[in-house]
Amino acid sequence: MAGIRGPERRPGARILGVGVYRPTRVVSNDEICARIDSSDEWIRRRSGIVSRRFAGPDETVITMAVEAARKAMAQSGTQPGDVDMVLLATMSFLEQAPAAAPRVAHQLGIRSAGSLDVAAACSGFCYVLGLADSLVRSGDARNVLVIGSEKMSDIVDPEDRGTAFLFGDGAGAVVVGPSETPGIGPVVWGADGERHHMIAHDRTWLDTRDTPGPWPTLRMTGPEVYRWATRSVPEISRQAVAKAGLEIADLAAFVPHQANARIIDTAAESLGLAPHTVVAKDVVTSGNTSAASIPLALDALLSQGTSARGDLALLVGFGAGLAHAAQVVALP
Repeated sequence: MAGIRGPERRPGARILGVGVYRPTRVVSNDEICARIDSSDEWIRRRSGIVSRRFAGPDETVITMAVEAARKAMAQSGTQPGDVDMVLLATMSFLEQAPAAAPRVAHQLGIRSAGSLDVAAACSGFCYVLGLADSLVRSGDARNVLVIGSEKMSDIVDPEDRGTAFLFGDGAGAVVVGPSETPGIGPVVWGADGERHHMIAHDRTWLDTRDTPGPWPTLRMTGPEVYRWATRSVPEISRQAVAKAGLEIADLAAFVPHQANARIIDTAAESLGLAPHTVVAKDVVTSGNTSAASIPLALDALLSQGTSARGDLALLVGFGAGLAHAAQVVALP
């Protein structure tokens, strides 16, 4: 009886290039405070955020993803025909079908690759990076384009004091390709759907069809989310480091989801990072960009020269659905 031939497996995968897109419009805390009962000082103390970017009408989840991906492909020397899969992490794309990823691929000139969206909110980038690593190592894909793109200003109520100051827009992308040695560690991921209400829309799109009312917007139980994140991030971080066969002291960079500077600082302190470990703080000028935040923060570290090729960085995503994911990567 004939047997099925499997793909040729590869020893490892790694990030080959990084690219980002930041909208041109910078929004200060004072502008946010014009619509909520708050102040610049309160926002800085509460979140560490000084400013964020808001996309304009012509800057969409798709266009931002395309620009970020183009830069990542150029940096890695990847041609459209070299890409076998496009994975787009987003929670703010407002069309259920068709997905955004096939349109991103088309605009990049990628004609024959598989393409799909992944809705894992703020942990989405780590989720799709884990999938890309598996696809390349299994031999099912030569190169995978991994993108996080968000237009959070579309789904946040500018008059909600609990969320309006936190979120921003942008996109980041990486190309994942084969490597003789592993450049992406095993992913640690999970979710707690029982507590989905902690970060969720206040009403469904079905409600807007059947009952006149406001546009569905994101709501968050801030204190509960803070407690969950500051407990969970160190825990999954240690698991990811251990699964990669490393110690916390081996890390050159800590790049968590840029949710809030207080969460980042608390998690970093709990982990007991070494003095040489750089902690990403792109949240200060970008705000919380959900699935785009980790690649944006990665690019900032590389652009500033605070991290170098081959450095080991711990990536940790966490957010809505109480989904979380983490892995250690070698920087490109």
